[in-house]
Amino acid sequence: MTFSFDAYVTAALFDRHGRACFALGDGTVRFEDGATAQAHKGVALSACAHPSGEGVITGGDDGVVAWSRGETVSEIAKVPGRWIESVAASPESKLIAFAAGKELHVRDAGDPAFSRVFVHEKSVADVAFDPKGRRIATATYNGAWLWYARIAEQKPMVLKWAGSHVALAWSPDGKFLMSSMQENQLHGWRVADEKNLKMGGYPAKVKSLAFLYKGQMLATSGANGAVIWPFSGSAGPLGKQAAEIGFDESAMVNRVAATPVGNRVAAGLDDGRVWVCDLTDQKIDMLKAEKGPPISALAMTADGKRVAWGDEEGGAGVFEVA
Repeated sequence: MTFSFDAYVTAALFDRHGRACFALGDGTVRFEDGATAQAHKGVALSACAHPSGEGVITGGDDGVVAWSRGETVSEIAKVPGRWIESVAASPESKLIAFAAGKELHVRDAGDPAFSRVFVHEKSVADVAFDPKGRRIATATYNGAWLWYARIAEQKPMVLKWAGSHVALAWSPDGKFLMSSMQENQLHGWRVADEKNLKMGGYPAKVKSLAFLYKGQMLATSGANGAVIWPFSGSAGPLGKQAAEIGFDESAMVNRVAATPVGNRVAAGLDDGRVWVCDLTDQKIDMLKAEKGPPISALAMTADGKRVAWGDEEGGAGVFEVA
């Protein structure tokens, strides 16, 4: 199944019913069943699944955080004059978080009156809930800040590392926080003792991170193949070497997606191709062999049986994986 949306595909994701959803540069959210929601007056800059699993939360350059369910749109929050470049939600705590300039905002999906705002020294590039949904990490300049989501007055825990941090991923056990940087570098911390995990050697920026196999592995973009880091043991990847799957010197991996429990990983390339691999046998299955605009969005269902992709010029599709 393929689509032509004529707008940059900001994000692809699946709701709890396994339905593919796409957030677009024209401010709409499109669903694979044909439903369209006009979520923003401008561009949809970020997206995540709603804590309930129903529909999509998006952040726009109009300062709006919207919840789209089919053709129905509800406004969760509005910060006039700000771009909402990152949104996150926790099914466990039912909380929603988003970044607006230097501010981290928190809302409760079940309590419209609940609101928290945490201010940073520099702009916030990304937000991510820990596995229990109690703490929120923010990516900012010179490190990551950790906040308790519901506590109004607090000082954050600051995980320091020089440079601009742009995207975050928690390990499923909450022990490690990983950050991609503006430089061609992946960094991380063992949260308990703030131990630094410096993971360089990338030929390009790491735009996408995905844990798989119950947190025993981390897949990233930023190379000619999908880079797979081992995370078994208390030290995580410390002292270990990464593997590179699907190496192709003619292309770079832009996006990765993976099964949280299983060992299947998908990759979207900068030449428009998409593949999936089961790490058990490392066999590459090319889902989209024809080349085209760079892949800008990629998602996989938890069971690894469906993959959704989108590209920079509005092409998109959904694959059924054997």
